[in-house]
Amino acid sequence: MENHARQDLPASVLEFRLPDLGEGLTDAELVSWAVAVGDTVELNQPIADVETAKAVVSLPSPFAGRVIELLARPGDTVAVGAPLIRVQAAGADDTSETGRTSVLVGYGPEAEATSRRRPPVGSGVSRPDGGEGKVPGASRSDTLGDRAAEPQVSRSDTTADQAAEPKVSRSDTVGDQAAEPKVSRSGAAGGPTEHQPETGLGAARAAATPAARKLARELGLDLWFIAGSGPGGAVTVEDVRGAVPVSQPRPAEPATVPAEAVRPSAREERAPIGGIRKRTAAAMLTSARTIPQASTFVTADCTASMELLDHLRGTKSFAGLPLTPLALVAKATLIALADFPGMNVYWDETAQEIVTKHYVNLGIAVATERGLLVPNIKDAQTLNLRDLTREIGWLADTARAGDATPADLRGGTFTITNVGVFGVDAGVPLVNPGEAAILCLGSIGRRPWVVRDEIAIRWVTTLGVSFDHRMIDGELAARFLAAVGGFLEDPLTLLSRA
Repeated sequence: MENHARQDLPASVLEFRLPDLGEGLTDAELVSWAVAVGDTVELNQPIADVETAKAVVSLPSPFAGRVIELLARPGDTVAVGAPLIRVQAAGADDTSETGRTSVLVGYGPEAEATSRRRPPVGSGVSRPDGGEGKVPGASRSDTLGDRAAEPQVSRSDTTADQAAEPKVSRSDTVGDQAAEPKVSRSGAAGGPTEHQPETGLGAARAAATPAARKLARELGLDLWFIAGSGPGGAVTVEDVRGAVPVSQPRPAEPATVPAEAVRPSAREERAPIGGIRKRTAAAMLTSARTIPQASTFVTADCTASMELLDHLRGTKSFAGLPLTPLALVAKATLIALADFPGMNVYWDETAQEIVTKHYVNLGIAVATERGLLVPNIKDAQTLNLRDLTREIGWLADTARAGDATPADLRGGTFTITNVGVFGVDAGVPLVNPGEAAILCLGSIGRRPWVVRDEIAIRWVTTLGVSFDHRMIDGELAARFLAAVGGFLEDPLTLLSRA
């Protein structure tokens, strides 16, 4: 098959590989290209947007020249170290490489090898002469710097049918009519001139993409009798669909159905799984499968807290700040974590150790148009209520605008989710992998409440905490949650600890 990790490129052809976008991240989804084949790019010019760890990152070009190949499609998941784009260096003479205009995807044994292991530390730029260069113009040292990695790839004679099929995840970019990835038989010197049926134990298989091979089996067709239009004569899905076999009849066409009866919007609608939804699903599966979780709840009278918030909003210190009950709950949580450090822990499966963290990177769950994001406030335990309010507002605005960086979304130690803004009384959230607990704030409403043996109308809310029962016992979780509720009932005690 086409080997996108090959090292026999002309010296004038520069190849940019996906850099390491952050600690622990091994791949990214290509969101969109900002350039096309034939375009001239300048140094540090944005060439593509990729999404990883729920953040969208713009990649700058590390060199100037003319684009000759794009090696992935929007919606593809690309491994760190895998090639993304090839550029003819500015001022270089044209080579045969500049004639390529098709969008190719680097899949197959070598691409699979890249995705299965983390590449060694190196540069994000691969040069055909074996040299390496750092990505110039990177905006963050932890995203596009020396940590970008080169994949270790070996040549393989594996047949084309072992190549991995690309995962199309965006219906607005690649649909049913999309061309199949260009696949050729390894070692072929050109397209075959005739097809021969497979006979004998050592006979070679007809060159075809995996999807084409699967479809041919379903239709009962022999690939040897289908002319391939792919590189080297490889059979594609479109070839199978339009095939008229030489030695066997075409499968019967299905009966014609009126278009009105098959419109997707009439009965159901399908959407590809990708981006934030795909990564959220993976994280929640990990949480459900690896963390034995339990939950506990407390209902608190937060009338005094609501009165305090009304007072603080009128002061000069909080003028212009989005002071909400969430900020006060966050401050109460931070004080309670200082009193109950066993809630701010991590289960190290490899070392078989429980790690207690003496700092709090406080995650705040934010609902955005792209899905749920959980950016976190670094060292939140050092902030007073005013600074915490400012940070929560800034972080939420940044996440909703799609500007949260991988650093904003990485390294959380404890999370708060606020379902009350949606009018929900309580919830049982799942613990984020890498953390031990998550606190849920329900709606705050006026309800009848017993005060000094009399019924009164008070501001009341329900708090819940889900926790990892491997490290946190029910007693600890209950005492922690009761402390948070107590701070909301008597916020002056909370401010005395701020």
